Amino acid sequence: MGNPKHKVTKSKQSARRSHRTAKSLASGKCKNCGAVKQSHTVCPVCGYYDQKEYIKQSDL
Repeated sequence: MGNPKHKVTKSKQSARRSHRTAKSLASGKCKNCGAVKQSHTVCPVCGYYDQKEYIKQSDL
């Protein structure tokens, strides 16, 4: 089993871990009402997805 021969500096350690940051969710505008919503999901404001109504306004 290998052992480190030298101390790993903070900059090398941070550079190795740089890809571990939290990513923001992709968002876009709803084509029906213009509200900001998460991509590839039903709009929480109007209930439309891809120009089709999936959730009726009375259910919201």
